[in-house]
Amino acid sequence: MFDPFYPFDWLATQIVTQLFGLSIASHLGSSLHFFLYDLPKVLTLLIVISFIVGTFQSFLEPERVRYLLEGKRTFAGNILAAMVGIVTPFCSCSAVPLFIGFLEAGVPLGVTFSYLMAAPMVNEVAVILLWGLFGLNVTLIYIGFGVGLAIASGYIIGLLKLEKWVEPFVWELQKSRQEIPLGDEDNPEPVMLTWGQRFEHGWFQSSEIVRSVWLYVVGGIAIGAGIHGYVPTDFITQYAGANNPLAVPLAVILGVPLYANIAGVMPITEALVNKGMPMGTVLAFTMAVTALSLPEMVILKKILKPQLLAVFIGLMTVGIISIGYIFNALIN
Repeated sequence: MFDPFYPFDWLATQIVTQLFGLSIASHLGSSLHFFLYDLPKVLTLLIVISFIVGTFQSFLEPERVRYLLEGKRTFAGNILAAMVGIVTPFCSCSAVPLFIGFLEAGVPLGVTFSYLMAAPMVNEVAVILLWGLFGLNVTLIYIGFGVGLAIASGYIIGLLKLEKWVEPFVWELQKSRQEIPLGDEDNPEPVMLTWGQRFEHGWFQSSEIVRSVWLYVVGGIAIGAGIHGYVPTDFITQYAGANNPLAVPLAVILGVPLYANIAGVMPITEALVNKGMPMGTVLAFTMAVTALSLPEMVILKKILKPQLLAVFIGLMTVGIISIGYIFNALIN
């Protein structure tokens, strides 16, 4: 089978064995090979695929996304919101201001939550690295479970009628918007860009992603290399393997504070999978990193009352843990 990353593997092997005179089977040689192979591989994936995604995202501006979701109700609205969340470039912290804008525009609370959950959990960096490190099948399952969780959780929040637990100033903004005649800034007509401008947008998106995460990539790969070369397989399988019934919730708890390091977390998860950690546990860990970040909770606390924030965290936590167990059961 053709391996587009074979040159990286060959070069890493030559550096380890010829330049440093180490065996690939040794602890240090194995760690160094992991680092030298994964670093150019991950950065190449980030640059190329984020350029493609960024070019496509030039068709989707925040104002148009808001327009698409206005007036959408019930289950169909949740599906549309989650699907739109897949292809928009907003992480959890940038999705929160849009969350306020959607409510201000009259988008139902449950529909808005479906978007808020899907946009960061199925974000482009996580998907790009999952695809490159674990393959298309795992990536599609991750997307499917993530979108399904966003749809179901948003729909439940909509059924519960929890608007009373949104801070009053948000509804005051909505009322003010309804009283002001719409001007040209609310015109949903798309701005026609040339392909050159779209490619420029894609390159900007790619360069911004790489600039913001490259240090985390290097650090994450270094940690992953250490795990790969030095952490015994028996240790991983004992404490985070399929035989530990608490491995999935523990992975979710560990994932929450690591949001800022999402690009660096993926190489760590790759090393853990190679050491025998079940893929479902890794999947739950990844979802927790992207969807239950501490920065997001801090920002949401300013617009949601504690009761609604607790419902949001509870639904996401239970859903992510359930997905981890289900996926582990499916592949074992």
